Amino acid sequence: MTPTLPNPNDIDRFLAEDVGTGDLTASILPATAMAAASVITRETMVLCGQPWFAAVFSRLDPTLQIAWDIEEGTEAQPGERLCTLQGSARALMTGERTALNLLQTLSATATLSRQFARAVTGTAVRVLDTRKTLPGLRDAQKYAVRCGGCHNHRIGLYDGILIKENHILAAGSITQAVRQAQALDAGVMIEVEVESTDELKEALDAGVMRILLDEFSLPMMREAVAITKGCAELEVSGSVTLDNIRDIAATGVDYISVGALTKNVHAIDLSMRVVIGARGDADPR
Repeated sequence: MTPTLPNPNDIDRFLAEDVGTGDLTASILPATAMAAASVITRETMVLCGQPWFAAVFSRLDPTLQIAWDIEEGTEAQPGERLCTLQGSARALMTGERTALNLLQTLSATATLSRQFARAVTGTAVRVLDTRKTLPGLRDAQKYAVRCGGCHNHRIGLYDGILIKENHILAAGSITQAVRQAQALDAGVMIEVEVESTDELKEALDAGVMRILLDEFSLPMMREAVAITKGCAELEVSGSVTLDNIRDIAATGVDYISVGALTKNVHAIDLSMRVVIGARGDADPR
């Protein structure tokens, strides 16, 4: 897949929070010192975040070279080497933590997404992410979700309309909220969250093309599919886990959104070993 490219301003901001006015510890190394490094994983993972990892070191040393052992989106096993690096020793030392933070977080998102994607293999349902992303990493985590085999919901508040409980209360009813959304003529998808079959029917009568079933039980989901009869797409949200997602998919809904893909990530355990003066591999295994 074509990767989303990191914004250089974001990379500068990520480095600034760690480096500040300068890496004092790296300053003990000679400015001309060269080094080699290797990165391995300590656990099973889906590799994701190569462009962000490389961008960190490129900002510190444009001549630094990175050779990847496995491709983006590929699974790696514990102890497997992901890449080797060669370049300025100071740049390797300074960029190590920032680069690994990005790689371990995006790989975690892709790894969890791969698990959810596999859980619904053979069904027609699509697993979606949400806006529950880490601040500053929205585009990166949305990319990681795709890298893992799941799909993106709206990116932000500007490219889709999702009418939820508070919007409905403020507008007075589902019907009124939908009418006001349609009047915007924004050219984007309009979706309504419902909490009962009565609200589902009202949303259908209002002409909504996608309806979000919030905290519906499995029998209620099946009933919603029967009521809708293909007149609108159905999305399920709330209390979705790897243990129950296949049962949800079997009800016949079109989408299942999972906030955990980006919110409940467990950073992958990565290790980077730097060898000063080395020109070959610096294997930390």
